[in-house]
Amino acid sequence: MEADLSNYCVPRFRLLDDSQIKRIHHSVLRILDEVGVRIYHNQAIDLLASHGARIKANNVVQIPSFLVEAAIASAPSSLVIYNRDKAPVMDLGERKIFFGTGTDLPKSIDLKTREIRDTKAEDVVASTIISDAMPNIDFIGSYGLPKDVPTGLHYIRCFQLEAENSKKPIFFTAESQEDLRVIWEMAGAIAGNSEALARHPFIISYSEPTSPLSHSKEAMAKLIFCAEEKIPVNYTPALLAGSTGPVTLAGALAVAVAEALSGLVVHQLTNKGAPIISGVAATTMDMLEATVSYTSPEFRLTHSAYADLFHYYGLPIWGTAGCSDSHFPDLQTGAEYAFTLLNAALDGTNLIHDCGYLGQGFVASPELIIFADELIGMVKRYIHGFSLDTDHLALDVIKHVGPGGHFLAEKHTLDYCMQEHWRPAILNRKSLPNWLKNGKKTVNEKLVEKALEILQTHHPEPLSPEVKADLDQIWSAAQKKSRR
Repeated sequence: MEADLSNYCVPRFRLLDDSQIKRIHHSVLRILDEVGVRIYHNQAIDLLASHGARIKANNVVQIPSFLVEAAIASAPSSLVIYNRDKAPVMDLGERKIFFGTGTDLPKSIDLKTREIRDTKAEDVVASTIISDAMPNIDFIGSYGLPKDVPTGLHYIRCFQLEAENSKKPIFFTAESQEDLRVIWEMAGAIAGNSEALARHPFIISYSEPTSPLSHSKEAMAKLIFCAEEKIPVNYTPALLAGSTGPVTLAGALAVAVAEALSGLVVHQLTNKGAPIISGVAATTMDMLEATVSYTSPEFRLTHSAYADLFHYYGLPIWGTAGCSDSHFPDLQTGAEYAFTLLNAALDGTNLIHDCGYLGQGFVASPELIIFADELIGMVKRYIHGFSLDTDHLALDVIKHVGPGGHFLAEKHTLDYCMQEHWRPAILNRKSLPNWLKNGKKTVNEKLVEKALEILQTHHPEPLSPEVKADLDQIWSAAQKKSRR
């Protein structure tokens, strides 16, 4: 029996109205048709030309609106992602929200020494184990670029370590089509074969065009490979307003969406109906510091705007949250984590990554995965809303207790207190005397303690010895090939 939604109160947020969405969309179509995009991949250019695109000098391709509209129509409106046990765990679509860690961070904060140092393979393992233990972390990002793994192999090694230490879905990066293929082979070994992997995908490939309005040879090769093999792919631009895009938010948004949709066209022409997640990052460059801000209010405005736009398109949407421009866990971190996580949830973006990010996308902090998990729990409770049905309005209980009474002993309180009221695991709610008596621990101290405890006590479900041996063999082959 379906719930009566008229009796349920949930937060609702939308930045753009229908006329504003259509104005941006028409501007995007004009950019693609009149300006075009530069593509450094002959197969992609030939594919577009054979379907009516116009090829200009210097690999510029002008894409007519009918190809864009057809690609939006053919791409799936939702996408089910499984764990490695083939259980469905993420239904990406509509306004359903799922959260995971970030990718490709060169530096990490050491849990014991508290030093900011080069990321190591052991940090990838630690972040995966912590993420596996967190109930509100839905997928594993590729986290870092381990310095102790040879360049050209770190994406492959990261994927193997993540697959061995969690059965949650993996959101991964690949440097080229070659290491993408190796990761795909590893995922196929875990799933049973490539057909089983396509039926029950537990991996999502992350790749980007190059702003402004360009697609590199490698980006196109990876996008086409994912389409051919039905690997879910997240193809999103990362534009800087004022640098690689117009300084105005509307202009930056239009260029970034044009980049995303031109990738969508190539993807869908390659294999109609292949799974893809879209969206954009149109953030700002701080003109005084020459840095990228992951948490500026301007970035969050373009985040909300593109979310409205891609909801209009009916496509699964990528998002960012759980990140900070601070280089170390502090008050700024807390403010920016809370701001971005709530914003992404209210926007209804589906695949929300970056939890654990610091330092404008350069520093990883394992304990902040736990912090993000805590805040996600709070945000999910807020997004859930509350009921106005007869039991929840509690008029009979109010009448029974009457003026001057209390509700502590009422069965109604016992029945509903746990489901109505969210309780934190890390954030403080102790009274001052109890807090003092329990050691005056700050949230920062509790997060580090919890992270170290998880690494000692949490044991993720391992791969079978046979599959582990297959991954080791694929890894060894990749190492040998890289030495040639």
